Parts: sequence; C-alpha cells; structure tokens
Amino acid sequence: MTDRPSNARRPRRIALAAVALAGLTLAACATTPMGGGTSGPAVFTADDFAWSARAGQGSINGRVEFIQDGRAFQCVGNVGLIPDTPYTRARMQRLYGSTDRAAVPAAVVRARSAGEQGADYRSFERAEACTDNGFRFTGLPDGGWFLISPVKAGDEIVVVMRRVQTRGGRAINVNLGH
Repeated sequence: MTDRPSNARRPRRIALAAVALAGLTLAACATTPMGGGTSGPAVFTADDFAWSARAGQGSINGRVEFIQDGRAFQCVGNVGLIPDTPYTRARMQRLYGSTDRAAVPAAVVRARSAGEQGADYRSFERAEACTDNGFRFTGLPDGGWFLISPVKAGDEIVVVMRRVQTRGGRAINVNLGH
C-alpha cells in the first residue's frame, strides 16, 4: 500500500467511523469452521490481505437498490469494501450467515459481533460515501471482495452484503439489494 498524505486518509477514517457510529461494527471473532474440515477461529494474517493493497486497474461501480416488504431502503453513510480472505469469509459467515450475499437487520449484526477487529485488519478496509444510492471504488487489484452497506427505511436499518470479483482490470457494475 502506498503512503498517502494524512489528509488523504481523513475521508476513509470518517467513512469507517460512520459505519461504527451506526452501530454496524463489522467485527467478530469468527468460530465458523472453514472449508476442508478445519475448525476453530479463523486467524488474521496480513499475508492473506497483501494482494488487496496492490494498485490495480479494476473498479466497482455500484448502486444500492434494496426493497423489502414493499419499502425502498436508502443507503446511509458509506459502503465498505473488504478483501476476501479466509479470515473475512469466516467473519461474513458469522455476521451475515453467508459468504455470498445477505440482508440482515443491523441489530442482528450487532448481536453477532464479538468486539473490535485489530488495527491491522482495518488497514485493509476501504470505504466510499454512498451518494444518491451510488458508490464507486477504483484502483482495485483483481480478487474477491465483500461490499457492505447499511440501508434505512423509516427507523429500520438493514445491512446488505455481497461478494464480488474484480478480474482483468475491468470495471464491474454491482447492484446491492438484488
């Protein structure tokens, strides 16, 4: 990951803080068994995340169009982008009950959370503001990613999650909610 001036990191810090302030902490001590018959908690290893810090040509152009029980939910705050690693797959399974896609009430996600992830884990997260239900991530290397966004209708807040794949340095279009 290249060093950026500290003022360039401010929007990312604000974005991540907004997710936390919404009570949508993405942390949990995963105890879900991983593939291949192994069991026990997935362990954070920076080497598993290293690929995601490289510069790339890929991008994700996204829209949040989540509808439940006839109500259209609006994106609130930021959309998070988290690299797909054994550690994060176990976390997604624990928090959302899936490693592909989910829509879970924020209160349920909070109840499943088991504490803050370490500073090392946070250094690999990205966040972008959701404006008019749209978002964009650029400069991504090829690989698997988890998109996470809080959405709101009235007083109800749901967190939508979807796994996506960047390939060949191309832009992909994603709709969170479908």
